[in-house]
Amino acid sequence: MVERLALIALLVAGGATLASAAGSGEDARLRRFFDREWQWGLEQYPEGATSLGDNRWNDRLTDMSVEAIEARKRRSEMELGELETFRREALSPANRVSYDLFLHDVQIGIEGNRFPTEYLAIGPMSGIQIQLPSLPEQTPFRSAGDYEMYLARLAAIPPQADQVLILLRRGVETGWMPARIAVEKVPDQLRAESSGAPEKSSFFEPFARFPDSVPPAERERLRHEGARVISESVQPAYARILDYFTKIYLPACRKDVGAWALPDGDAFYRYAVRFYTTTALDPKEIHAIGLREVARIHAEMEKVIAETGFHGSFADFLKDLRTNPRFYYAKADDLVAGYRDIAKRIDGELPRLFATLPRNSYGVKVIPEAAQPAQTTAYYQPGAADGSRAGFMMVNPYKLETRPKYEMEALTLHEAVPGHHLQISLAQELADLPDFRRNAYYTAFGEGWGLYAESLGRDLGLYADPYSRFGQLTYEMWRACRLVVDTGMHAYRWDRQRAIDYMAENTAKTVNDITVEVDRYISWPGQALAYKIGEMKIRELRTRAEKALGPKFDVRRFHDAVLLQGSLPLDVLEKNVDAWVESQE
Repeated sequence: MVERLALIALLVAGGATLASAAGSGEDARLRRFFDREWQWGLEQYPEGATSLGDNRWNDRLTDMSVEAIEARKRRSEMELGELETFRREALSPANRVSYDLFLHDVQIGIEGNRFPTEYLAIGPMSGIQIQLPSLPEQTPFRSAGDYEMYLARLAAIPPQADQVLILLRRGVETGWMPARIAVEKVPDQLRAESSGAPEKSSFFEPFARFPDSVPPAERERLRHEGARVISESVQPAYARILDYFTKIYLPACRKDVGAWALPDGDAFYRYAVRFYTTTALDPKEIHAIGLREVARIHAEMEKVIAETGFHGSFADFLKDLRTNPRFYYAKADDLVAGYRDIAKRIDGELPRLFATLPRNSYGVKVIPEAAQPAQTTAYYQPGAADGSRAGFMMVNPYKLETRPKYEMEALTLHEAVPGHHLQISLAQELADLPDFRRNAYYTAFGEGWGLYAESLGRDLGLYADPYSRFGQLTYEMWRACRLVVDTGMHAYRWDRQRAIDYMAENTAKTVNDITVEVDRYISWPGQALAYKIGEMKIRELRTRAEKALGPKFDVRRFHDAVLLQGSLPLDVLEKNVDAWVESQE
């Protein structure tokens, strides 16, 4: 959980280049401060810079030494001190918002520095075995120089691996360890990169294809050097981590699944809840909200079941959905083609609901094979901020008998359009906003929007049959159940099986999918709460606007009001939408 949290939080709070050079001297000083900190953040996290389309540091990896991590924490304190020297009242209204957001990010980052989450350096969905093998997909290979930089980056993997080992050892020493059950698949992920023919490694993929701009003689040299670095440096580095992880780390991991079992774990979980939801809600309040939402959605599900003509109990209906072959593809290619067909059908309907659409395109691709067993059904991989690389909905064909057709429309709406691709690409293209706001990602906003996007399916020509509508309700129920099981495990001390049973009783998701999801909640406390909390706020704001504006309400302009200031904490979003409503009145 935490390396991802730290990377995103620091890149978000890193700074910006303000679009306007005009304004007061205080505005100009703020611009210089933001620009300096943004550049510092990109250089600190070269992999993050690559993912944003900034390729200046494609020959490097993040310094994950204890010393570098402590220096970054001290940098946050310095940023806070410098922010306090600005006269907020002298800033332009737009820059006050940016100032407040940057201050919010720095303050919550400093608050979290008391928890040594960097010791949780490897998890089933994060770590050196997940992030680094995905780098070839995000890296441009247009010249021999690009390949030379990539070779230097490969050579930097062993030092980073040794730094990760030190962090893991510190975790053992301090008790900052993951629950064993959540990381039992990690050895297989490490094993995939630690041995075998180098030409079969995911790191070798760029050397299997060369652009015409690389001369044939250079290709053979680069291909040979790539195979050598992988076999002599990269694979031994992963083998060292694998050896330590299986022999020492995994046996030392804690048995209890809740964050409460960590040192100062209750305080850590309350912090994680605030971080991800951007609210002051406590775990008990969220647990109660979840129970109410589960009851409400369950009643809606019963109505849809009646439409299907199915005879039997709710549990019988769920069993039929999980076991009836007609709900599943037999071939992975058919699953991927199904997602692509849904995405293309949505594309043509978007102008009905959206006045502003992003320029950058997106596609549908398969999750890398080594990551599939521990990955979710799908996720979104953002495109480059400069539009040089498209975004992708990444789909999981692992165990096709657990990937039902009836959930595919809702999932495409969430991960592609009008969900994450539309939302993230629009933000990246807002040239008038500071860079840190264009690339920000507040989970409650981002995932709340994704869940809200699922509810737009009928307006976009989807959910034509009751089973797809039940799939949409299942996804909403799944997020409502998260409020119950995440707080249940991390605050109320539920065990893993109780969480799995609760999800199985209330959603149509398969047992394999539920198990993977519950393990994700175990290893990423609080993150799963953001979806439903964010969606409920967006839905509340839309209802409020519809009532206030009556026939003057324009859903296309409402969506502009939500999206065209980039990702925001929920309280700031509420102020923005209220101001938009007032302007329409």
